[in-house]
Amino acid sequence: MTTTDLPSRPPAAGPITVLTGRVDPRLLAAAGSLCIALSSVFIKVSGTSGATSSFWRCLFSLPVLAALAYWEWRRTGVRSKVLFPLLGGLGLGLDFVLWGESIPRVGAGIATVLLGVQVVIVPLLALLFLAERPGRQFLLTTPVLLVGIVLSGGFLGESAVGSDPLSGALLALAAGAGYSCYLLFIRLSSGPATQIRSLLLATVSAGTVAVVLGLPFHRLDFTPGWPGFGWLVALAFVGQVVGWLLIAAGLPRMSAATGSTLMLLQPIGAVVYGIVLLGEDPTVLQLAGCVIVVAAVCFAGRAPRDVSSPGTPALPKRGFRPRARAARRAGTR
Repeated sequence: MTTTDLPSRPPAAGPITVLTGRVDPRLLAAAGSLCIALSSVFIKVSGTSGATSSFWRCLFSLPVLAALAYWEWRRTGVRSKVLFPLLGGLGLGLDFVLWGESIPRVGAGIATVLLGVQVVIVPLLALLFLAERPGRQFLLTTPVLLVGIVLSGGFLGESAVGSDPLSGALLALAAGAGYSCYLLFIRLSSGPATQIRSLLLATVSAGTVAVVLGLPFHRLDFTPGWPGFGWLVALAFVGQVVGWLLIAAGLPRMSAATGSTLMLLQPIGAVVYGIVLLGEDPTVLQLAGCVIVVAAVCFAGRAPRDVSSPGTPALPKRGFRPRARAARRAGTR
């Protein structure tokens, strides 16, 4: 007597898909990017340090993420990886703290644009740890991006934005390095059925980094007072929860090229918000540098035509092509 193996039933859709499945993914990604772009505004008007804003944004977002993560686990039944999201959260926490410190020094818009350095760092990390060779786009983009960073960061000429533009630019670049590490680890850990749990674990780890870095230097304020406290609540729910969940819902349902392009609304939106809402006044050289950085990131994020197709999962601003063999060794899908 023989038996026939039936195909296993795919896991149920997670809560993100349930809540947003009928919405145009381009609209979701665009709305998420603009929500995250507001984060720099909330941090600056709160008047808090990088460690303080990082700690409270993580703490306030945990109850919402925990409830959604439980829903995700009950619906999908897929076990989530633990180590990689926690390690990625260390990079995310470093990004939060350093970026928060850079905003009052170099301006909300410029600080966000300088995070585009991840386009260079992520492929280098992938080369070192995943044996993935950067593509031609990376080699063409890197020198152009560096020129844009020098101009937008105020390394040439005088800057009219922020109290200390040079140190602020360096802090923003270091924050971009931390964010690059987060992107690499979250890529290895998060699948369509475990997105929220990976974000939850990374948020816990990021909040811990804020405590570790903030307490020794007296940069962590447990009583920020009003109205700063209210701005931190807005930062947690708009920038940390709503923004990232909208992006997580939209990116897997569109091509890599489309997703990467829509993610550019983050730095563009941050610059516009800084000028309109905060009265920031970047110099002509800084604005030219911002344009160069955004253009370089856009070019680096374009997927090759032979591998780009609708529905291809994409990571924001990733400038390399993964090798199938390396992906299998790393356990990616």
